[in-house]
Amino acid sequence: MESSSSTGSAAAAPPAARLVARPHVVLLASPGAGHLTPLAELARRLVELHGFAATVVTFTNFSAPDQLACLPASVATAALPAVQIDDLPADAGNGGVLVELARRSLPNIRALVRSISTSSTAPLAALVPDFFCSSALPIAAELGVPGYLFFPSNLTFVAFMRHIVERNEGAAPGEYRDLVVPVELPGGVSLCGADLPEHQLYGQLVEWGRSYCLADGVLVNTFYEMEPAAVEAFRQLAVPEQGSGAFFFPPVFPVGPSVRRPDRHEPTAGALSPCLEWLDLQPAGSVVYLSFGSGGQLSVEQTAELAAGLEGSGQRFLWVVRMPSTDARRCGAAYDDPLAWLPEGFLARMNGRGLAVASWAPQVRVLAHPATAAFVSHCGWNSTLESVGCGVPMLAWPMYAEQRTNALILEEKLGVALRMPSSLADDRRLVTRHEIVKAVKELVEGGEKVRRRAEDLREAAARAWSPEGPSRRALEEVAVKWKAALEADF
Repeated sequence: MESSSSTGSAAAAPPAARLVARPHVVLLASPGAGHLTPLAELARRLVELHGFAATVVTFTNFSAPDQLACLPASVATAALPAVQIDDLPADAGNGGVLVELARRSLPNIRALVRSISTSSTAPLAALVPDFFCSSALPIAAELGVPGYLFFPSNLTFVAFMRHIVERNEGAAPGEYRDLVVPVELPGGVSLCGADLPEHQLYGQLVEWGRSYCLADGVLVNTFYEMEPAAVEAFRQLAVPEQGSGAFFFPPVFPVGPSVRRPDRHEPTAGALSPCLEWLDLQPAGSVVYLSFGSGGQLSVEQTAELAAGLEGSGQRFLWVVRMPSTDARRCGAAYDDPLAWLPEGFLARMNGRGLAVASWAPQVRVLAHPATAAFVSHCGWNSTLESVGCGVPMLAWPMYAEQRTNALILEEKLGVALRMPSSLADDRRLVTRHEIVKAVKELVEGGEKVRRRAEDLREAAARAWSPEGPSRRALEEVAVKWKAALEADF
């Protein structure tokens, strides 16, 4: 199997995969592990299961070398030159910054994709940008190839985006029609105000959703048993022809779970992390794992309450501690260490029962470890699918973006999680140590039904990519469409 990597500019040397006569798919990943990791896994499947060559394109802005190092050897990479973004307003928000980064990079994206398209040995079969890079979809139309959007989140959020675009169909430019709450989505999901994204993002979301309508299809990082009612609802939605005057939203294809596999490009467990060595010493099914994702920050006060709650729960725990949401560096170099923000004496008192590590842990391996009993999670979709794939029940503590919607699905629709009630009512409210003790004990000591459901969903996730699994069939359907379009051009 061919392997290559190219970094630097859009004019970088062609990847070795181009030297064989295989149709080429270019996948554009916005920065962030939660975006890059599932897109890279999708690329691997296109190469290894369907005979495509694939190049994952990343942005030099915000690039993380450790993430690129974990890309499959069968997938080529190319990095776009950095563009200026330091002039963006401070309140642009993470999503707004990533969307603008993609927009400003369009000349470089176009040059790279055209260079692959003009190769006679590896014809371009499709362009697949992720949902923050939808501004690149017109490039696919320019080149006469399919443009498919990749959604690293779930089908419910796709349904929400479809809903708000349809609601604003025909609205005057710059004007947006208010949502009717609760928002009723296909599949029987009802979203109240607390489950919706922040109100100030509404206009941005409508515009982003409108750009999604330029796609020929949407590849979604979910699988049938994860959202069965939503999958069936989308199947029943009519898809009118573009240009017919009727509302158009592209067809969706559930092709998940697309998560990083723990057995690739990693050293042995002992050399990888002291977390795993510590877990090896713990009884089976005894440890609560806590991590709030790469963007999840607790306040200084919330960090102290969480520490007190863990101590009071009496449970074993492994906690990935990140820097709190404060200008910690003004307090001196000693506070650059996230562990320095824990309450005085906490680590000494918890020695043997709990382990706190700074910033990072090998999450998939931790979740797959026999000692891990539960996952206190921010409900980012990547972390959610990793937990589901390992059969680990969750305590949902959503923080931003679509995470509150994810928490609702996990508890009410799937039964694999309990929610931290106060964190859902108001994400600015302090979750007290007493609430944390109660929730952790309820999940670990009395969550038998949730654990059984998590195990059932683990088996369903594995079946999704079996030879006749629904996700494998969905990607096969897309691959056949792309190859047929190429054959029609010759």
